[in-house]
Amino acid sequence: MTATATAGRSVPPSNRPLNPRRVGVLMFHTFTQLVRMKVFYFMGFFAVILLASNLFNLQSFGQPDMEGMDVLRTIRSWSLGAMTLFSTVLAIVATALLLPKDVEDRTLYTILAKPVPRLDYLTGKLLGVLLLLFSSLFLMDLLMSGVLALRMHDVVNSQLAAAAKANWPADQIAAMRVQTEAQGVTWSLHGAVFAVFLRSAVMASAALLISTFSTSTLFTTIIGFLLYFIGNFQADARHAALGGTGEGTGPLAKAAGLGIAVIFPDFQLFNVIDSVIEGAAFPLSSLGMLTGVTAFYVILHLFVSWLVFSGKEF
Repeated sequence: MTATATAGRSVPPSNRPLNPRRVGVLMFHTFTQLVRMKVFYFMGFFAVILLASNLFNLQSFGQPDMEGMDVLRTIRSWSLGAMTLFSTVLAIVATALLLPKDVEDRTLYTILAKPVPRLDYLTGKLLGVLLLLFSSLFLMDLLMSGVLALRMHDVVNSQLAAAAKANWPADQIAAMRVQTEAQGVTWSLHGAVFAVFLRSAVMASAALLISTFSTSTLFTTIIGFLLYFIGNFQADARHAALGGTGEGTGPLAKAAGLGIAVIFPDFQLFNVIDSVIEGAAFPLSSLGMLTGVTAFYVILHLFVSWLVFSGKEF
């Protein structure tokens, strides 16, 4: 067979990048690998205790006022805060452990020798971390919803009893009940949890990019947290540098600000927790926008990670 014929032959489907079956195998292998790490059991146990402790935050309701809603609002606040902390730490640390551990165990050499395209390897690893994040937050969301449902039942019963004792009109009692139930389990609350997942997905992809430059877990973890803090404040810094609204700012400065926003994700976009805790609705359009922003950063980080990873000798 001539060299021309060999060069013109198409690549077999099994060796093409982004093979769904191969990526799926790598994803579930990464997921089980991370689940077996005891450090994540400890972090998960801590988060569960923090959420469940809200169930035992007993309080009496002697007056038909807003005290009950304050308790429900506190549960939502502490629960979403715990989810944010847990998912951020998990996204950075879990991703930082992947490449160094595979190099240390020489698993990476075995996988790449099969051969497995490096894009498939990175994609499977990242999806494994995202699956772990989604599963963890889903279970924590279920726990939070159960705690809120139980507490809201107690709060509503206490408020109705106190209102009846005070001879409140039926319309005021109905209005109070609607306001109280708005602090319970709502679709906006679940949307806020999904926004927490989206933010952690961006952090995981950023940590994957950092890990391709260095095989040190500690370095990747430190830079990952530094990137997270920069992302939370870079919008304010950019706003101040561009002079508020940015009117009158030159195109070069605007391009520089846009470049900074691309390099450092603006995590303030994902800060919807406070408004949801106060009872505001979380529209689907905002959720769709956050999903699009997350997809952009994840794909960008994955692509750059692949470019860097392809140039490494293994």
